[in-house]
Amino acid sequence: MSEYVPGACNIGSREIMRRRAVGVAALVFAIISGYTLLAADDLARSARWGIFFPLLVSAIGFIQARNKFCLAYGLAGTFNFGKIGDMERVFDAESKRIDRQKAIMTLVQAALFAGLATALFVSLP
Repeated sequence: MSEYVPGACNIGSREIMRRRAVGVAALVFAIISGYTLLAADDLARSARWGIFFPLLVSAIGFIQARNKFCLAYGLAGTFNFGKIGDMERVFDAESKRIDRQKAIMTLVQAALFAGLATALFVSLP
């Protein structure tokens, strides 16, 4: 898709690649952090909950790339199919409402995934 569709597509190929890169970078950071947390015997088990944020960022990045939909743009009522940073405004109120719903659903999905992955990580011996 290379055109704006409310609640379905609000970013083009450059923006999609950018979200995928954020997802990969945050996942690598989460893996390195997780390994470090597991290797440190003297840390409290509760320190493992700190991996939630990088997992959340990673999940948001991958979900946005897969859905071709930027959470922040959806909340702001904008879209972009050109160069990074060249945003256009959504003027239709119904389209904005649909975009905001999609953005919130993206955040909920990412939080659920990150929460489950974090809980599994915390439960590791």
